[in-house]
Amino acid sequence: MAFVMSLFTILLLTAVAVTVVLAASGSGLTGPGTEEEARPRAADPALQELRMRYARGEIDREEYLERLIDLE
Repeated sequence: MAFVMSLFTILLLTAVAVTVVLAASGSGLTGPGTEEEARPRAADPALQELRMRYARGEIDREEYLERLIDLE
């Protein structure tokens, strides 16, 4: 019985260690495509210009959102 408990403890500690390592590395625990979604978007000049125009106050929020939808 002691052997079974020792084996269970070793397996449990191994599972915890693997989970910690995978969580720390950011891989293995997330679904496919998550890494791509986490990366910043490519520098699309049209989107950058739209954001700059909105930031400068050249266009209002409604126009910004409409154009953002069109560009994406």
